[in-house]
Amino acid sequence: MSALIKVGITHGDVNGVGYDILLKAFSDARLLELFQPIVYGSSKSASYHRKVLNSDAMNFHIISKVEELYEGKVNLVNCVREEVKIELGSASSEAGESAYTALDIACRDLANGKIDLLVTLPINKESIQNDQFQFPGHTDFLEDRFASNGEKALMVMATETMRVALVTAHIPLSEVSSKLSKELIMEKLKTLDRTLKRDFRIENPRIAVLGLNPHAGENGLLGKEEMEIIAPAVKEAQDQWIHCAGPFPADGFFGSNRFKEFDAILAMYHDQGLIHFKTLSMDAGVNFT
Repeated sequence: MSALIKVGITHGDVNGVGYDILLKAFSDARLLELFQPIVYGSSKSASYHRKVLNSDAMNFHIISKVEELYEGKVNLVNCVREEVKIELGSASSEAGESAYTALDIACRDLANGKIDLLVTLPINKESIQNDQFQFPGHTDFLEDRFASNGEKALMVMATETMRVALVTAHIPLSEVSSKLSKELIMEKLKTLDRTLKRDFRIENPRIAVLGLNPHAGENGLLGKEEMEIIAPAVKEAQDQWIHCAGPFPADGFFGSNRFKEFDAILAMYHDQGLIHFKTLSMDAGVNFT
């Protein structure tokens, strides 16, 4: 058997860009020299997208379970055998069910050690909702599925040169302040420090912590979260030998390119971190859980 790692890839929402991404990415056969891809999806949906895109650059090797994989091919575990009506760009419960089925089976295989890691292609967050998936996105679902002993998942947007993690993610902006606590920020800092060392192989990572309010609160004039919550969390993390600094005003921090001095940035809420990340790294970034 090959020593290549087995990468499971869920097909996401069949009305979206998942198969478009797969067909274009694996048209470059050199990828197969780096890892063994295993797509969790639908052979019928794959055929539909190949026809629509007029793509004959690569073929999927259809299998019913991982144990049947053929090395050196883009294997597709046919999780969804029935036909799914595809309406590109539209939302449907059928497409959502198809996305969940593939994700569920891939997670089972990941838990059982049949694949080494999981890549998830885009879902429609509304369509995928069901009795088993009642989450705002992949991150919270994966936390519920795999976390133990009270562990919490961390959303990290990453490129080769920039990593942005979030204290709060998919919640309304009006709820962010009430969700923040010294304990939550400490938890996220510990997780970020650990993943930078373990997953990104950074020996002594430097983490920048952003403030919540304009100008990082201006010494309490524009908000007290920095003084009462964020700065104490940074101090406690430093006391535990986590190399972090802040809180920094978010606008000036990115505008002055200070982010280049750090290995990762911890933002307080979704758009605070992701607007800057996507502006600078839109076509290169991935969401790492």
